Amino acid sequence: MTGFGALESGGLAWCEDGEVVDLSGLGDVFARPTLNELLAAGPQAWQEAIAAARFHDGPRVPASEARARLPFEVADYVDFYSSLEHATNLGRMFRPDGEPLLPNWRWLPVAYHGRAGSVVVSGTDVVRPRGQQKAPDERAPTFGPSRRLDFELELGFVVGVPTQLGDSVPVEAFADHVFGLVLVDDWSARDVQAWEYVPLGPNLGKSFQTSISAWVTPLALLEDARVEAPPPDPPPLAHLAGGRDWGLDIALEVELNDEMVSRGNARTLYWTLPQQLAHATSNGAPLRTGDLMASGTISGAEPGSEGSMIELFRGERFLEDGDEVVLRGRGANGIGLGEVRGRVLPARD
Repeated sequence: MTGFGALESGGLAWCEDGEVVDLSGLGDVFARPTLNELLAAGPQAWQEAIAAARFHDGPRVPASEARARLPFEVADYVDFYSSLEHATNLGRMFRPDGEPLLPNWRWLPVAYHGRAGSVVVSGTDVVRPRGQQKAPDERAPTFGPSRRLDFELELGFVVGVPTQLGDSVPVEAFADHVFGLVLVDDWSARDVQAWEYVPLGPNLGKSFQTSISAWVTPLALLEDARVEAPPPDPPPLAHLAGGRDWGLDIALEVELNDEMVSRGNARTLYWTLPQQLAHATSNGAPLRTGDLMASGTISGAEPGSEGSMIELFRGERFLEDGDEVVLRGRGANGIGLGEVRGRVLPARD
């Protein structure tokens, strides 16, 4: 794990090589309860903060003993649908007699706007959500605990430098606004989602909880992990052209109850992170410091590289109460993105 976080005791911290260094003694932005002030400071300040953190001789504890909280105050949360393999897998499940991809998918990074207030730090338990659902053989919907609770393996980026209403961010300006990356588990109640999502898309099936890693890995440390993304077909429109050199060679894995169930890589994403940001701002919607944007579930083409249970087990198995899911990521350059951990608790009455 490598990156900045926030300690429950107050102040920021740096995690690297299995140790966490308390940075609060450096004062100024490092003594703040969240990363937001540092996020807003811009790329030059980010580089200086990395150097200061790596050479600071403050109190140290093993990463396993550090008590971290949500590293930044989340302003808005947007979740994309950027994996071709994932979108194709789900399309074949939901529309077995039709084209798996809807007509717009290859032309723009499809997304939905989630709930910032239910973004939590790794280690937070997941209370099984309740919701309205209707099986195909039922005459009317019922309300109760989700029976098809799922995890979603995703990569998220954290916005630092904001924009004004009406402005857009071209793909080449991605690193001017984005501070770093986190791992994301966008928990999903598939049965609630299936009943509600037509015609406006996901809502309560997603909004109950989204978990992120406690450490935000700066973009500057992932330069050596950059690769060319898969070739797009058809070529994107002009405002989404470019950004294809922002594929990321980050190995991803999912552990369920201490068993490895999936291994994949973020380099397979069809829509890159700069393209996602460019699309999100293309209509003039402003960025705010602390915006979180996630890639959507990342799945590969090989069996065992799927990033969700509905794909891994073809809809025959979902999360049970007591199950624990752990997501991990590591760049090809050896930089670790930490983990996202969550245990399922029974639904509340």
